[in-house]
Amino acid sequence: MLSHNGGISLVFWGKQAYHIILYGLTTILFTENPKAIIMRLMKKLGVNVDHIATLREQRKEGNPSLVDATKLAIDSGADIITIHLREDRRHIQDADLWDLIKFVPVLNLEMAATEEMIGIAIDAKPTMVCLVPEKREELTTEGGLDLISHRELIGDATKRLQAEGIQVSLFIDAEDEVVDAAKAIGADIIELHTGSYARARVGSPEQDTELARIQTATQRGVVAGLQVNAGHGLRQDNVGRIAGISEVSDLHIGHSLVADALFVGLGDAIRQMKALI
Repeated sequence: MLSHNGGISLVFWGKQAYHIILYGLTTILFTENPKAIIMRLMKKLGVNVDHIATLREQRKEGNPSLVDATKLAIDSGADIITIHLREDRRHIQDADLWDLIKFVPVLNLEMAATEEMIGIAIDAKPTMVCLVPEKREELTTEGGLDLISHRELIGDATKRLQAEGIQVSLFIDAEDEVVDAAKAIGADIIELHTGSYARARVGSPEQDTELARIQTATQRGVVAGLQVNAGHGLRQDNVGRIAGISEVSDLHIGHSLVADALFVGLGDAIRQMKALI
Protein backbone atom coordinates (compact mmCIF):
# COMPACT_ATOMS: atom_id res chain seq x y z
CA MET A 1 0.00 0.00 0.00
CA LEU A 2 1.57 3.30 -1.07
CA SER A 3 -0.94 5.83 0.28
CA HIS A 4 -0.11 8.11 3.24
CA ASN A 5 3.50 6.93 3.63
CA GLY A 6 4.69 5.12 0.53
CA GLY A 7 8.15 4.27 1.87
CA ILE A 8 7.05 2.69 5.15
CA SER A 9 4.15 0.87 3.53
CA LEU A 10 6.37 -0.51 0.81
CA VAL A 11 8.83 -1.86 3.39
CA PHE A 12 5.95 -3.43 5.33
CA TRP A 13 4.68 -5.13 2.19
CA GLY A 14 8.19 -6.33 1.35
CA LYS A 15 8.68 -8.00 4.76
CA GLN A 16 5.22 -9.55 4.70
CA ALA A 17 5.71 -10.86 1.20
CA TYR A 18 9.12 -12.26 2.14
CA HIS A 19 7.74 -14.28 5.05
CA ILE A 20 4.72 -15.54 3.09
CA ILE A 21 6.83 -16.58 0.11
CA LEU A 22 9.58 -18.12 2.29
CA TYR A 23 7.00 -20.17 4.22
CA GLY A 24 5.33 -21.27 0.99
CA LEU A 25 8.58 -22.32 -0.68
CA THR A 26 9.73 -24.22 2.42
CA THR A 27 6.42 -26.07 2.58
CA ILE A 28 6.56 -26.95 -1.11
CA LEU A 29 10.20 -28.09 -1.15
CA PHE A 30 10.03 -30.30 1.93
CA THR A 31 6.51 -31.78 1.78
CA GLU A 32 5.63 -32.28 -1.90
CA ASN A 33 6.79 -34.54 -4.69
CA PRO A 34 8.13 -33.02 -7.94
CA LYS A 35 4.80 -33.40 -9.78
CA ALA A 36 2.96 -31.63 -6.97
CA ILE A 37 5.53 -28.82 -6.98
CA ILE A 38 4.97 -28.24 -10.69
CA MET A 39 1.19 -28.27 -10.25
CA ARG A 40 1.36 -25.72 -7.44
CA LEU A 41 3.61 -23.41 -9.43
CA MET A 42 1.09 -23.53 -12.28
CA LYS A 43 -1.88 -22.64 -10.03
CA LYS A 44 -3.69 -19.52 -11.20
CA LEU A 45 -5.62 -16.83 -9.38
CA GLY A 46 -8.91 -15.67 -10.81
CA VAL A 47 -9.90 -12.30 -9.35
CA ASN A 48 -13.63 -11.64 -9.24
CA VAL A 49 -14.26 -7.89 -9.52
CA ASP A 50 -18.02 -8.02 -8.95
CA HIS A 51 -17.90 -6.21 -5.64
CA ILE A 52 -15.99 -3.29 -7.09
CA ALA A 53 -19.12 -2.89 -9.20
CA THR A 54 -21.31 -3.44 -6.11
CA LEU A 55 -19.75 -0.37 -4.50
CA ARG A 56 -20.10 1.64 -7.71
CA GLU A 57 -23.77 0.73 -8.07
CA GLN A 58 -24.61 2.15 -4.63
CA ARG A 59 -24.55 5.61 -6.20
CA LYS A 60 -24.43 4.75 -9.90
CA GLU A 61 -21.95 7.56 -10.54
CA GLY A 62 -19.17 5.50 -12.15
CA ASN A 63 -16.91 5.50 -9.10
CA PRO A 64 -14.93 3.37 -8.40
CA SER A 65 -14.01 2.62 -12.00
CA LEU A 66 -14.32 -1.09 -12.77
CA VAL A 67 -11.94 -0.68 -15.72
CA ASP A 68 -9.25 0.92 -13.55
CA ALA A 69 -9.70 -1.68 -10.81
CA THR A 70 -9.44 -4.49 -13.33
CA LYS A 71 -6.27 -3.06 -14.85
CA LEU A 72 -4.79 -2.79 -11.35
CA ALA A 73 -5.76 -6.39 -10.64
CA ILE A 74 -4.00 -7.61 -13.78
CA ASP A 75 -0.92 -5.52 -13.03
CA SER A 76 -0.88 -6.98 -9.50
CA GLY A 77 -0.81 -10.58 -10.69
CA ALA A 78 -4.37 -11.66 -11.46
CA ASP A 79 -4.16 -14.46 -14.03
CA ILE A 80 -7.89 -14.43 -14.78
CA ILE A 81 -10.59 -11.80 -14.34
CA THR A 82 -14.02 -13.10 -13.34
CA ILE A 83 -17.32 -11.25 -13.56
CA HIS A 84 -20.85 -12.50 -12.84
CA LEU A 85 -23.47 -10.90 -15.08
CA ARG A 86 -26.60 -11.58 -13.07
CA GLU A 87 -30.08 -11.43 -14.52
CA ASP A 88 -31.00 -8.63 -12.08
CA ARG A 89 -27.81 -6.67 -12.92
CA ARG A 90 -27.16 -5.99 -9.23
CA HIS A 91 -23.47 -5.25 -9.80
CA ILE A 92 -21.92 -6.08 -13.19
CA GLN A 93 -23.69 -4.40 -16.11
CA ASP A 94 -23.72 -5.34 -19.79
CA ALA A 95 -21.48 -2.37 -20.57
CA ASP A 96 -18.89 -3.70 -18.11
CA LEU A 97 -18.58 -6.92 -20.07
CA TRP A 98 -17.99 -5.02 -23.29
CA ASP A 99 -15.48 -2.69 -21.60
CA LEU A 100 -13.45 -5.55 -20.11
CA ILE A 101 -13.52 -7.80 -23.17
CA LYS A 102 -11.43 -5.16 -24.96
CA PHE A 103 -8.33 -5.61 -22.83
CA VAL A 104 -8.60 -8.52 -20.38
CA PRO A 105 -6.41 -11.40 -21.62
CA VAL A 106 -8.41 -14.15 -19.86
CA LEU A 107 -12.01 -13.29 -18.98
CA ASN A 108 -14.26 -15.72 -17.12
CA LEU A 109 -17.96 -14.85 -17.39
CA GLU A 110 -20.17 -16.37 -14.72
CA MET A 111 -23.82 -16.56 -15.73
CA ALA A 112 -27.03 -18.53 -15.57
CA ALA A 113 -27.90 -20.88 -18.43
CA THR A 114 -30.69 -18.69 -19.80
CA GLU A 115 -31.37 -17.76 -23.41
CA GLU A 116 -30.56 -14.11 -22.71
CA MET A 117 -27.20 -14.90 -21.14
CA ILE A 118 -26.22 -17.47 -23.74
CA GLY A 119 -26.90 -14.88 -26.43
CA ILE A 120 -24.78 -12.27 -24.65
CA ALA A 121 -21.91 -14.72 -24.19
CA ILE A 122 -21.98 -15.77 -27.84
CA ASP A 123 -21.84 -12.11 -28.90
CA ALA A 124 -19.04 -11.15 -26.48
CA LYS A 125 -17.02 -14.40 -26.69
CA PRO A 126 -15.19 -14.34 -23.34
CA THR A 127 -12.37 -16.84 -22.85
CA MET A 128 -14.62 -19.03 -20.75
CA VAL A 129 -18.10 -19.15 -19.30
CA CYS A 130 -18.83 -20.59 -15.88
CA LEU A 131 -22.47 -21.66 -15.66
CA VAL A 132 -23.88 -21.10 -12.17
CA PRO A 133 -27.25 -21.48 -10.47
CA GLU A 134 -28.97 -18.18 -9.77
CA LYS A 135 -31.81 -16.98 -7.56
CA ARG A 136 -32.87 -13.34 -7.47
CA GLU A 137 -33.43 -13.40 -3.70
CA GLU A 138 -29.97 -14.77 -2.80
CA LEU A 139 -27.17 -12.51 -1.60
CA THR A 140 -24.53 -14.71 -3.24
CA THR A 141 -24.44 -18.02 -5.08
CA GLU A 142 -25.62 -20.55 -2.51
CA GLY A 143 -24.63 -23.87 -4.07
CA GLY A 144 -23.65 -25.74 -7.19
CA LEU A 145 -25.66 -26.53 -10.30
CA ASP A 146 -28.22 -29.31 -10.12
CA LEU A 147 -26.88 -31.29 -13.07
CA ILE A 148 -29.09 -34.27 -12.32
CA SER A 149 -32.41 -32.44 -12.70
CA HIS A 150 -31.25 -29.96 -15.36
CA ARG A 151 -28.86 -32.11 -17.36
CA GLU A 152 -30.54 -31.42 -20.73
CA LEU A 153 -30.68 -27.65 -20.17
CA ILE A 154 -27.06 -27.38 -19.05
CA GLY A 155 -25.90 -29.80 -21.73
CA ASP A 156 -27.53 -27.75 -24.47
CA ALA A 157 -26.04 -24.50 -23.16
CA THR A 158 -22.62 -26.14 -22.93
CA LYS A 159 -22.68 -27.35 -26.52
CA ARG A 160 -23.86 -24.01 -27.89
CA LEU A 161 -21.13 -22.08 -26.12
CA GLN A 162 -18.40 -24.55 -27.08
CA ALA A 163 -19.49 -24.33 -30.70
CA GLU A 164 -18.51 -20.64 -30.52
CA GLY A 165 -15.03 -21.46 -29.21
CA ILE A 166 -15.87 -20.64 -25.58
CA GLN A 167 -14.60 -22.95 -22.84
CA VAL A 168 -17.36 -24.05 -20.46
CA SER A 169 -16.98 -24.51 -16.72
CA LEU A 170 -19.73 -25.86 -14.47
CA PHE A 171 -19.98 -24.61 -10.89
CA ILE A 172 -20.84 -27.70 -8.87
CA ASP A 173 -20.89 -29.18 -5.40
CA ALA A 174 -18.16 -31.67 -4.53
CA GLU A 175 -20.25 -34.80 -5.07
CA ASP A 176 -19.28 -37.87 -7.10
CA GLU A 177 -22.49 -38.12 -9.11
CA VAL A 178 -22.36 -34.43 -10.01
CA VAL A 179 -18.74 -34.69 -11.17
CA ASP A 180 -19.75 -37.68 -13.31
CA ALA A 181 -22.69 -35.72 -14.73
CA ALA A 182 -20.40 -32.80 -15.65
CA LYS A 183 -18.17 -35.20 -17.58
CA ALA A 184 -21.18 -36.75 -19.33
CA ILE A 185 -22.48 -33.31 -20.29
CA GLY A 186 -19.15 -32.54 -21.96
CA ALA A 187 -17.87 -29.69 -19.78
CA ASP A 188 -14.27 -28.57 -20.19
CA ILE A 189 -13.88 -27.52 -16.56
CA ILE A 190 -15.59 -27.94 -13.22
CA GLU A 191 -15.37 -25.38 -10.43
CA LEU A 192 -15.95 -26.93 -7.03
CA HIS A 193 -18.07 -24.88 -4.65
CA THR A 194 -16.02 -24.24 -1.50
CA GLY A 195 -18.70 -22.36 0.44
CA SER A 196 -19.31 -25.01 3.11
CA TYR A 197 -15.56 -25.42 3.61
CA ALA A 198 -15.13 -21.65 3.91
CA ARG A 199 -17.95 -21.25 6.43
CA ALA A 200 -16.52 -23.91 8.74
CA ARG A 201 -14.14 -22.79 11.47
CA VAL A 202 -10.53 -23.02 10.30
CA GLY A 203 -9.02 -26.33 11.40
CA SER A 204 -12.31 -27.71 12.75
CA PRO A 205 -13.56 -31.27 12.15
CA GLU A 206 -16.30 -29.78 9.98
CA GLN A 207 -13.72 -28.12 7.77
CA ASP A 208 -11.70 -31.34 7.63
CA THR A 209 -14.80 -33.16 6.39
CA GLU A 210 -15.49 -30.57 3.71
CA LEU A 211 -11.84 -30.59 2.63
CA ALA A 212 -11.94 -34.36 2.21
CA ARG A 213 -15.04 -34.05 0.01
CA ILE A 214 -13.28 -31.49 -2.17
CA GLN A 215 -10.15 -33.63 -2.43
CA THR A 216 -12.19 -36.68 -3.47
CA ALA A 217 -14.16 -34.73 -6.06
CA THR A 218 -10.95 -33.19 -7.39
CA GLN A 219 -9.38 -36.61 -7.92
CA ARG A 220 -12.52 -37.89 -9.60
CA GLY A 221 -12.61 -34.90 -11.93
CA VAL A 222 -8.95 -35.22 -12.89
CA VAL A 223 -9.33 -38.93 -13.62
CA ALA A 224 -12.30 -38.06 -15.82
CA GLY A 225 -10.13 -35.65 -17.81
CA LEU A 226 -11.65 -32.44 -16.47
CA GLN A 227 -9.78 -29.33 -15.37
CA VAL A 228 -10.73 -28.75 -11.74
CA ASN A 229 -11.02 -25.24 -10.30
CA ALA A 230 -12.35 -24.13 -6.93
CA GLY A 231 -13.89 -21.07 -5.38
CA HIS A 232 -16.40 -19.34 -3.11
CA GLY A 233 -15.71 -17.83 0.27
CA LEU A 234 -11.95 -18.34 0.15
CA ARG A 235 -9.90 -15.98 2.31
CA GLN A 236 -6.29 -15.63 3.41
CA ASP A 237 -6.95 -17.70 6.54
CA ASN A 238 -8.52 -20.66 4.75
CA VAL A 239 -7.17 -20.69 1.21
CA GLY A 240 -4.00 -22.63 2.02
CA ARG A 241 -5.61 -26.04 2.39
CA ILE A 242 -7.48 -25.72 -0.91
CA ALA A 243 -4.37 -24.40 -2.64
CA GLY A 244 -2.56 -27.40 -1.21
CA ILE A 245 -4.62 -29.73 -3.40
CA SER A 246 -2.07 -29.89 -6.20
CA GLU A 247 -4.56 -30.96 -8.88
CA VAL A 248 -6.74 -27.86 -8.39
CA SER A 249 -5.88 -25.56 -11.27
CA ASP A 250 -7.47 -22.14 -10.71
CA LEU A 251 -8.80 -20.49 -7.58
CA HIS A 252 -11.52 -17.88 -8.07
CA ILE A 253 -11.67 -15.32 -5.28
CA GLY A 254 -13.48 -12.00 -5.04
CA HIS A 255 -15.25 -10.81 -1.91
CA SER A 256 -12.34 -11.35 0.48
CA LEU A 257 -9.93 -9.55 -1.84
CA VAL A 258 -12.18 -6.50 -1.96
CA ALA A 259 -12.59 -6.66 1.83
CA ASP A 260 -8.82 -6.88 2.35
CA ALA A 261 -8.35 -4.02 -0.11
CA LEU A 262 -10.07 -1.68 2.36
CA PHE A 263 -7.05 -2.08 4.64
CA VAL A 264 -4.06 -2.76 2.37
CA GLY A 265 -5.17 -1.67 -1.08
CA LEU A 266 -6.34 -3.88 -3.94
CA GLY A 267 -2.89 -4.45 -5.41
CA ASP A 268 -1.38 -5.69 -2.15
CA ALA A 269 -4.45 -7.82 -1.36
CA ILE A 270 -3.97 -9.63 -4.67
CA ARG A 271 -0.21 -9.99 -4.26
CA GLN A 272 -0.65 -11.42 -0.78
CA MET A 273 -3.21 -13.95 -2.02
CA LYS A 274 -0.95 -14.92 -4.92
CA ALA A 275 1.85 -15.60 -2.46
CA LEU A 276 -0.42 -17.83 -0.38
CA ILE A 277 -1.53 -20.03 -3.24
